[in-house]
Amino acid sequence: MTTVTEIELKSHVWHWQEFPIQYQTAGNDGPNLVLIHGFGASSGHWRHNILELAKNNRVYAIDLLGFGQSAKPRPGPLQPGQQAEYSFETWGQQVADFCTQVVEESVCLVGNSIGCIVALQAAVFQPAWVTSVVMLDCSLRLLHDRKRHTLPWHRQLAAPIFQWILSYRLLGHFFFRQLAQPKVVQQILQQAYGNPVAVTEDLVEMLILPARELGAADVFLAFISYSQGPLPEDLLAQVSCPVLCVWGEADPWEPVELARELTRFAVVQDFIVLAGIGHCPQDEAPETVNEILESWLAQQA
Repeated sequence: MTTVTEIELKSHVWHWQEFPIQYQTAGNDGPNLVLIHGFGASSGHWRHNILELAKNNRVYAIDLLGFGQSAKPRPGPLQPGQQAEYSFETWGQQVADFCTQVVEESVCLVGNSIGCIVALQAAVFQPAWVTSVVMLDCSLRLLHDRKRHTLPWHRQLAAPIFQWILSYRLLGHFFFRQLAQPKVVQQILQQAYGNPVAVTEDLVEMLILPARELGAADVFLAFISYSQGPLPEDLLAQVSCPVLCVWGEADPWEPVELARELTRFAVVQDFIVLAGIGHCPQDEAPETVNEILESWLAQQA
């Protein structure tokens, strides 16, 4: 059998719409897995999953446009090599094209947070290429224009005011610089993670490095102001492949009680709750998530 020491993790660059896109690969045999990170993260957020999953699968982990080591063009209507809209339609098309141009075979898409919506959008764009989708604590998009009315009144008012303030570029960039500090990132992670031991210096540094690159602040501000686009329920109504939901019970951002409503869609075949785990199960409980993914793939074979 193949051992972990024989599996090599490789980094690559793929050009999409004339933008360099970084991705990692490992494994030579088995089903194809494409791992999609959440907001502010990168392919490195799957560092505890890639090599283990690569024992039995071909694993790809991609940096979405604007994140990690991928290009960070200025926000705006798509102009190849110059600017791009930071939306789920853009990222969904990026992942759909990645499947057809790089993987060149059918895939299982695995996402965390906003990466789940990207995966669903890609499955809508290329249904013949996506065999299944696994969602780890999918973003419920509670600040979306169509959902904001469900929030407490003070949050309904605060969100648009906050977005308006940050629309002033100088204020927005100042706020981003304050946010992109190791202590602040560590505090945010400790709030999001149910398992505080998983919040390491290496994790903080991995998230901070891309934030120091030119264009990172504008990507952040563009997404903060993005209150439109598809909701997960919009896309679940359109996908035809099986979907697995895995949720951290201690997720403070995407409440598991609200997430259970997604099970009303026929494509959602299972909903697994992880006790004591927060918003990023793949990083907080990688062994458990890896086992779940292997079991899911075996069921889909």
